[in-house]
Amino acid sequence: MELLEELDPGERADARATLTTVVFGTDAGHIPISEWLEAARSGPGVLVLDGVLAAGVHVGDRIAAELVGAGDVLQPWRREDEELLACGVEWRALVPSRLALLDNAFAQRAVPWPQITGALLRRAGRRTRRLNLQRAISSQPRLEIRLALVLWHLAARWGKVEPGGIRLPLPLTHQLLGRLIGAERPSVSHALARLAETGLVTGHGNEWHIHGSVDQQLPTMLETASTQVEWLRASR
Repeated sequence: MELLEELDPGERADARATLTTVVFGTDAGHIPISEWLEAARSGPGVLVLDGVLAAGVHVGDRIAAELVGAGDVLQPWRREDEELLACGVEWRALVPSRLALLDNAFAQRAVPWPQITGALLRRAGRRTRRLNLQRAISSQPRLEIRLALVLWHLAARWGKVEPGGIRLPLPLTHQLLGRLIGAERPSVSHALARLAETGLVTGHGNEWHIHGSVDQQLPTMLETASTQVEWLRASR
């Protein structure tokens, strides 16, 4: 268990024997994770051991998405946190996944090893940083740039290096990509077609290929976007 990495070998053996918990698996598809989160409400939460999950947050008629994977800690949404804003959350496993229940009993057993609490806090911090990066990507005005950047962002975690770029073996539908960057599915489909024409991003369904490097791609796309803006201004 990676949570025990900061313990010395003797402590690690004791902790591994003490910190047993419920582990459950799920196939790809919608999952009743709210029940598991509720069971862990008074503890650290639910730890993703492996796999990839998509969280869809509903506000009004819009849905924003986040992808989480191995090492991420999930906690239940509390209504009192945003009592003036109604929202809902749905969870879907993109691939078969395993999760561990870190409830109050687990937290009590972990008291002798504060390093474990520190490790969980750092994981929560990494998840926050990834979400902030996703927000920054979504602020890009040009859709092709948002798509390319979010694919590079995901590839940093789940991608496989291949000749000429990175392969991203995730079932990312056009709708899910749109929810990650705040765009409608038809617009995403058109933008992906344009990226394919330039050879920057190819693939569909369960596998995407991102060609070149982000250092090569981003300046080119920004320059193209700037040229188009100047052309539009001149044509007015």
